[in-house]
Amino acid sequence: MLRHLGDHGFSSQAARTAALRQLVLQAPAPVIARSLSFHDTTTARIAAEAGKSWIHYAPGDHTG
Repeated sequence: MLRHLGDHGFSSQAARTAALRQLVLQAPAPVIARSLSFHDTTTARIAAEAGKSWIHYAPGDHTG
């Protein structure tokens, strides 16, 4: 797949970053980091670049 994208002028690194940026807009960076085996600082940096901090996110069970 990466070879085909490259053949058409798409950068695999740019595609990964764009996908990660979209994910951190939808969920907190630490959750994405643990789910996809990224380092917390990587996802936090990309979230900050995307303008999403999740600063008010409180992890844990809030059902009860």
